[in-house]
This record gives sequence, C-alpha cells and structure tokens, in this order.
Amino acid sequence: MLLESLLMRLDDLDYHLPASQIAQEPLDRRDASRLLLFARSIGALKDHLFADLPGLLRGDELIVLNNTRVIPARLFGRRAGVHAQPPSRTTRGEYLTGKVEVFLTRQIEPQMWEALVRPGRKMQTGERVLFGEGELEAEVTSRGELGLRTLRFVSRDTCGVQEHLERLGHIPLPPYIHRHDEAADRERYQTVFAKQPGAIAAPTAGLHFTPEILEKIRSSGVEICELTLDVGLGTFQPVHAETLEDHVMHAETYEIPEQTTQPIQRARAAGRPILAVGTTVVRALEAAAHRATESGSAELLLAGKADARLFIYPGFKFRVVDALLTNFHLPRSTLLALVCAFAGRENVLAAYNHAVQAGYRFYSYGDCMLIR
Repeated sequence: MLLESLLMRLDDLDYHLPASQIAQEPLDRRDASRLLLFARSIGALKDHLFADLPGLLRGDELIVLNNTRVIPARLFGRRAGVHAQPPSRTTRGEYLTGKVEVFLTRQIEPQMWEALVRPGRKMQTGERVLFGEGELEAEVTSRGELGLRTLRFVSRDTCGVQEHLERLGHIPLPPYIHRHDEAADRERYQTVFAKQPGAIAAPTAGLHFTPEILEKIRSSGVEICELTLDVGLGTFQPVHAETLEDHVMHAETYEIPEQTTQPIQRARAAGRPILAVGTTVVRALEAAAHRATESGSAELLLAGKADARLFIYPGFKFRVVDALLTNFHLPRSTLLALVCAFAGRENVLAAYNHAVQAGYRFYSYGDCMLIR
C-alpha cells in the first residue's frame, strides 16, 4: 500500500465533472444542501440531506470543528512604484493604469503579510502600493518562494491597518466561482461558528451547519469541540509535481487548546468515534498527533500552536480521525488525496462518480459527504 502510494501519479486523482455542477452561489438555507453517506468499509452510498445529519449520528461521537474566520484577503490598489520599467506590448495596459491585485496569504507580524501580487514579476523589493484613496500603503520588503512577496502595511490616517484591510478588502472566493464577491458573501462564506480571523478560504464542510443543527446535535448527547487552522496556501495550492510524494505542502498555522485535546483523548480511550468536520480539521489533528509521536510524548496529540506541514495522501496512517464530513474537492488536488487516504482511492472516486450522476453540487458552495 505504501509503495503504491509513493508511485501514485497526479492523474490517478482525476474524475470528470460537468462545469454546470460547480456551485456558483450558496443555497438560501445552509442545511438544505445534500449529504452523501459513505460507509468506507464496504463502499456503500446513500443519499440524504444535510438536515438529516443529527439523525445519522450514532450519538456518542466527538465532533471537531474549525472555528477560523475568513478575512477579506483580496485587495486592489495602484502602484506608487520606485522601479519604473518600460512596458512591453503585452503589459502596456497594466502600466498605464498601474493596477495591482494583492492576495494576502499569511500574517507574519501585526503589520506584515505574505501575499501573492499581480502583476508579480515587475513588483520588486521597495515597490509601494496604494489602496483606497491612499489611506493604506504597502511596501514590498522581500521576495519568497511560490511567487510570494512580503508586504509591510502602513496606515496614512488615524485608522489602524486592520480596520483598513477589513473595509477595503474583498472576500477571496475561489477561482472556480466565476463572479465577483458580493456583500452577502461576507456572511455566507463563513461558518456560523467562525471566531478567529486569519483564513483566506473557508473550511467549507462547516458551511452547512446552522445554530439549530448544532443545538440538535448537542441535545442528543454528542460532544462538540473546536480548534483553529488558518486555511492558507497549503490547502488550495495546486500539485505541480508528477507524483504525489514530490509535492511540498505550504505551512498553515493551527492551534488546538487543551479543552479540545483532553476530550479527544478521553473519546479515544472510551472507543468513541472522532468526527472531523473538514479536511483542515484532519490536517490539524493529525499534525498534532505527529508532533506528539516525534517528541516521544505519551499523549495522543499535543495542545498548542504550531505549523501544519503534513501532506496526507494514500498510505498515510491516521492516528486520531475516525470519521470525516467533507465537501467534494477538485480533481488532482491535495484535498482529494487526503480523502482518498482516508477512504481508499477507488471507493472515493466511485462515490464522486455517483455524486456527479446524481446531480450533486460541487466545491465550496456545494454539497457534502459523510465518510465513516
């Protein structure tokens, strides 16, 4: 199995999806989405609605949620450049306008961010970008891997940098949603339990929950706890290598409090299933378990803040997660690789083909699957 995974090629994670099934808008009701119940031991599938979830649970699960909050990470500004260069025929338009798009990917310090900048090749160290009417300014302080730049932000009025980012930024909808973000996305592209700002994409499996669904689950005796993983490049960065083993994951910051690790360890000791809501929760839990093993700890997983660099693909041994609620993911992606590691590639691709044939909606604003 492990040898097979080391030789797994990217096209082994491919499937056909009509473009019409990529959800462009959220449903009016979060819990109106569909849910595909997937028994991974036998590959059995059954169609449900997400509203059925409380009745589908055994009743003794421990559910783990990611409470990260999506920030308005996409900014549009103009160059105030210090390194003027002659425009080429293809770049003349962008030099005439000086337009710059900045996509924040990770906060390094209170006023400093890693970001993707477009047009990137011409944005050298020392370049400045103005936002709004000039009340917010950013300077490129360094260049990094994957086309990333480090930007230092400065406020030019009495408001703080964070206040400007919140006001001027746009919600970073994924590129397969072919429309501009709208005011409604600021609320709808968040989970109802989002608390900790820092993510540049939503933990989409959590988008289906409503306060009423959560209350039904709690009242049935199911335990719920939370962690934070700031969704970043590690989650949606494309795989460029031909084989999975050659892909390097970008780090994402996570934090698991003791009030989460302790219930998880009690649940494991009691033989109760641990249900992760989303691949980001899986990555945080398994990264924390990996840290525990590496440090020689007797604990199942370590509490605290750390970076998740773990790439989970077929052949991976799961230490914490027993069940997974997840949306449907892009072909040839690290997220699909994780789901295949959890439930088996052939079974997962069969489930995806069923979802396509049954008309499920795919990706961030789409439907979901419960694997156990």
